[in-house]
Amino acid sequence: MARILIVDDEKNICELLSLYLRKDGYETDCVYDGSAVVEKFKTFSPDLILLDIMLPGMDGWQVCREIR
Repeated sequence: MARILIVDDEKNICELLSLYLRKDGYETDCVYDGSAVVEKFKTFSPDLILLDIMLPGMDGWQVCREIR
């Protein structure tokens, strides 16, 4: 089963995306703060990340650089 990490500070958006993706058979997890993404990336090991750019703590561009 593919894992998708959803990163957005809007909890409603995360929950809606997660609902639809789980319905289609994906395993999902949500993170609402940019500074928590790198640690969650290490523990969750996602196949795909849906990453918002405007995040509190660390913006999406910096998160992307840290993960790479």
